[in-house]
Amino acid sequence: MSEVWSIKPVGSRIAELPKSALPAGRADQQGAFQFFCSSPDVKRIDRAISSIPAILMGTGGVATVHLGLGQHSYSTDTWAFTVSDSETELQFLYRQLEHQLPQIDYAGFEGSGLRHLQKDYIRHLELLCPPKPHQVGITKVLATLDTAIHETEAIIAKLKSVKQGLLHDLLTRGIDANGELRPQPAEAAHFYKPSPTGWIPNDWISGTLDCWLDGKPKNGYSPQEAGEWTGIQMLGLGCLTLQGFQPLQLKPAPRGDKRLASAMLSIGDLLMSRANTRDLVGMVGVYRDVGTPCTYPDLMMRLRPSSETSAEFLQFVLQAAAVRRQVQAHAVGTSESMVKISGKIVSNLVVAIPGKTEQNQVLALLAAGDARLNAELEKLAVLRELKAGLMDDLLTGRVRVTPLLTEAAQQQGSA
Repeated sequence: MSEVWSIKPVGSRIAELPKSALPAGRADQQGAFQFFCSSPDVKRIDRAISSIPAILMGTGGVATVHLGLGQHSYSTDTWAFTVSDSETELQFLYRQLEHQLPQIDYAGFEGSGLRHLQKDYIRHLELLCPPKPHQVGITKVLATLDTAIHETEAIIAKLKSVKQGLLHDLLTRGIDANGELRPQPAEAAHFYKPSPTGWIPNDWISGTLDCWLDGKPKNGYSPQEAGEWTGIQMLGLGCLTLQGFQPLQLKPAPRGDKRLASAMLSIGDLLMSRANTRDLVGMVGVYRDVGTPCTYPDLMMRLRPSSETSAEFLQFVLQAAAVRRQVQAHAVGTSESMVKISGKIVSNLVVAIPGKTEQNQVLALLAAGDARLNAELEKLAVLRELKAGLMDDLLTGRVRVTPLLTEAAQQQGSA
């Protein structure tokens, strides 16, 4: 490494700003100013207490760092400082601390309950200090990547919002013979009829969920005692999320009696949580191949659709707000932290279902939206991985920033 890159402790490069008197509870999402707290997320507030460009680090919980530019506020649980060293660029130091967050979270916090940031750890942290032109170039490259990341995150948020709106329309208005959403009931009442779930298209059927199930819901497997591993995985309750089935919690299923064989899952089975908090009870997901045979626990139940519908369509129906309200209203328990639903409650949920052809049209529209969303999610993962790699290379001096800026300028010139 070139001798022009020096090493300096953070404490010699910063000047601390006054402690804030604003508690984190003052956050107001309608506020006009950024509000930095001990949270990875930036909040809003209705007043600004500083216009000094600053680095803001959360002092409780987990390691966080933010960059405050323009008018902003910060909470009592935030440490604010700016640079006092003429050889240090504020945004470059911010990038260095952002890069160090995992190490800071591991070694810079103390406490057995709510952990607290040890400011002296930050002050004594020795970091590279390259010449200022290098600092400016590095922050420029990383800022460009951040812009691309934020733009992609905004697209993802919009696509998710559009999906929720589309899903509501598809599950209440459906698709007409021309493949278009039917008009609202207020605009074309002759297309609709009343039902226990509200106005539904004339050719839809309203009834209890058991009309579209092949048999009763079946509770999962609960072995009496642990035994030899069978080579079968047991799903955890966390596998059922707001987004459907995710193989997030798997553990070996012990050898058991005949109940294990009867609780084996087939690809396409619809699973529902039958015990959880009131907000999460009744989460559903369509089981898919995870590379090993699986069973499911007693905290879940399995629903097998009849030939009149599909697991994929029923998943969307059971995720709809109107059905979720029914589940939560009928869940029983003495504590909000754990309530339960029975197979009878699930079988008696009131739903409205179109014919199989229209179901397939709805699923095709949703699949097209999911393909776009997944493409943006993959793009976001690539951008984040690229940023992590570049930060590691640029902030350690392994890769110099000048060739990158030259290449970017040439690409812009040829565009």
